[in-house]
Amino acid sequence: MMPGRLLAMTAIMLASILVPARAATVQISMENLEISPAEVSAKVGDSVEWVNKDVLAHTATARNGDFDVNLPAKKSATFVLKKAGMVEYYCRYHPNMKATLRVEP
Repeated sequence: MMPGRLLAMTAIMLASILVPARAATVQISMENLEISPAEVSAKVGDSVEWVNKDVLAHTATARNGDFDVNLPAKKSATFVLKKAGMVEYYCRYHPNMKATLRVEP
């Protein structure tokens, strides 16, 4: 193999290791007093965007205290996931609205 080509291949391999993967945004809707999807997976560093499509205010409140996001009617809010684990959350105003977020490392 030619030295220049070997150097280029090495540089490409190192770049793929050193460049972190892009974080994703997971979108969750609150509509008709339901959270959809009710179960979703994401990774640490990803963002969750809750979109409130109802005419009522909602919250996304983690039972373990990881987050408590207020969602006025017809608005959205975003939260960056900081640690791995299974998080059950609900709306403080409408406790029957429940969901689970699985955060992977």
